Amino acid sequence: MYEDILKRIYENKIIAIIRGVGSDRILPTVEALLKGGISLLEVTYNHESAASVSDTLKSLKLIAKEFSNDVSLGVGTVLTSKQAEDAVDSGAQYIISPNTDVSVIKKTKELGKISIPGAFTPSEMVLAYYAGADIVKLFPAGVLGTKYIKAVLAPLSHIPVIAVGGIDADNAVEFIRAGAIAVGIGGSLVDVKAVYEGDYEKITSTAKEYLSKIKV
Repeated sequence: MYEDILKRIYENKIIAIIRGVGSDRILPTVEALLKGGISLLEVTYNHESAASVSDTLKSLKLIAKEFSNDVSLGVGTVLTSKQAEDAVDSGAQYIISPNTDVSVIKKTKELGKISIPGAFTPSEMVLAYYAGADIVKLFPAGVLGTKYIKAVLAPLSHIPVIAVGGIDADNAVEFIRAGAIAVGIGGSLVDVKAVYEGDYEKITSTAKEYLSKIKV
């Protein structure tokens, strides 16, 4: 299972970041993404309150129950080891963070799941990778730019990276060409306004657009 999911990330190249969508709308949102051909998901923790954290875990459980055979399910904005553990208990198969926290990386590996911590600098990339990260999330990639990614991967080409933050349909393929194995895409793909207006077709059509452009 572990190797299968890692392979899917390398092959499918787009992780849909679902942020700001409550458990009441999560299933039709995931269905819309699947119709568009995207099956790698990251449901981000909402840290605004204890209730919102619980709702994130509820969303994970709902997805895992309804779409377990169709999606590869990750959780994002994981800041503590406890959050990683709770997410895995709720069905998460990979753990994504905006930062490098060795304790979160080690807990993820103890749980037998894929670790994708965030990094901004070469030092953070190396620290994360040698702490056990499977992939390092370069964040925010839109600020760093493709030239930065090319430059940092010249000496660190052995570290697989995904580009996240500021990725859209126009630049996604450029980050892949710069050396990222995949991209994480949030609001420009999973449009929260469209979700709450019930316009799931917009998400499906946007997903198809991304897939058509990501082929390199």
